[in-house]
Amino acid sequence: MPLKTPEEYLDSIKRPVNLYMFGKKVENFWTHPIIRPSINTVMKIYELAQMEEYKDIMTAKSHLTGEIVNRFTHIHQSTDDLIKKVKMQRLLGQKTACCFQRCVGFDTANALFSVTYEMDKKYDTDYHERFKRYWIEVQNQDLMVGGAMTDTKGNRGIRPKDQPDPDAFLHAVEKREDGVIIRGAKIHQTGFLNSHRAIIMPTLSLREGEEEYAISCGVDTNAEGITMIYGRQSCDTRKLEEGKLDIGNFKYGGQEIFVIFDDVFIPNENILMNGEVEFASELVNRFAGFHRQSYGGCKVGVGDALIGASALISEYHGVDRSSHIKDKLVEMIQLNETLFSSGIACSALGFQRPAGNYEMDMLIANVCKQNVTRFPYEIARLAEDLAGGLICTMPSEEDFNSADIGHYLRKYLDTTDEPVKNRFRLLRFIENLTMGVASVSYRTESMHGAGSPQAQRIMISRQANWEEKKNLVKTILDIDK
Repeated sequence: MPLKTPEEYLDSIKRPVNLYMFGKKVENFWTHPIIRPSINTVMKIYELAQMEEYKDIMTAKSHLTGEIVNRFTHIHQSTDDLIKKVKMQRLLGQKTACCFQRCVGFDTANALFSVTYEMDKKYDTDYHERFKRYWIEVQNQDLMVGGAMTDTKGNRGIRPKDQPDPDAFLHAVEKREDGVIIRGAKIHQTGFLNSHRAIIMPTLSLREGEEEYAISCGVDTNAEGITMIYGRQSCDTRKLEEGKLDIGNFKYGGQEIFVIFDDVFIPNENILMNGEVEFASELVNRFAGFHRQSYGGCKVGVGDALIGASALISEYHGVDRSSHIKDKLVEMIQLNETLFSSGIACSALGFQRPAGNYEMDMLIANVCKQNVTRFPYEIARLAEDLAGGLICTMPSEEDFNSADIGHYLRKYLDTTDEPVKNRFRLLRFIENLTMGVASVSYRTESMHGAGSPQAQRIMISRQANWEEKKNLVKTILDIDK
């Protein structure tokens, strides 16, 4: 059965890569204290897939091979698959309280499955068969695959072909008999370093004359010509300090990479789009829909952890029975479950593409993500309210353990019968989720991940079916259509 253990996954990523952090090259990245929590998070996915109690949600039967595979490598075959995807993402958010990094590649694959099929129908190409061969390898080896969409974009008011620097959008700079050479950069690359492979996509709709930018392909993340620069996150260097209390979520974490493609060769068998500009928008829109559906699961799971921490700190403070505290916790639950509801709804109303795979309801998926740009901010605000100002003024772990002054902190931070150290640990966890490293994948990513709020509003407008709604009223009022 093609399911890696966590240990097998860890061994599989121990390979040379061209990675920089703080201006210096990083060797053996899997041992780096800033990076290791993000690897632990991915290992949790492999761990849960091995556990009998989670196999129904963490694994699926591949329609390509008939084998049981990790659900993150599955192509959706029913609305039940779409629903289980969202439930799986919530579970992983609950277990790690951070971004678990595999959703982008998962959503890319499901978008490409139908788009490559439709390109072949129109142009008599073989992209769909290439993709299936490529993805069978992914499934059989239980590989982690990243998705690379966001370009640096240069001047946002200028089209890709008109940019002073053509590399502002990743593009094919040379077409060869055996493949293409690509150049450019992809930013906000979630889990790219921890992935075995990545699939590159265009970042926006393209027009005639921009064929070189209409490129989608698979690439090994350690391919020659790829340089990675590790993204900086708030409070990240706390992981370099001794001790764990000041880190907050010391076990798990997310990862964002700035990736440069400096004349990277892509063989023909890994090319999945090459100049078909009219399909670029379809790929972008379908990927975005799948990824906006994802946020109805992952952000909800992290929200569960934050709500739990808020309830617990209220108990530690001795105010958990106060009516206004209960009311704020209920508000957090209502907001979180509303996000989950739209994630489940867009999945339950999914439909089958001609390629055979299932896709979510695009309108509700965009409504889901639009809510995600708002509700986690309010949940975080309420968490900060319940935690109190100490989450941003508390002394360090070294002070807490100091022989000279530690006794003062243990004395004056004492509240209920709960050990003071547990209160310290919990406050740091809330700080981490709302203000620190994990806030990148909870609050900030809630705003910008899967497209800006305006991107969802544009799609909501396109999917709204205004004429149908107008006709409803015309029928009720006997207005001639």
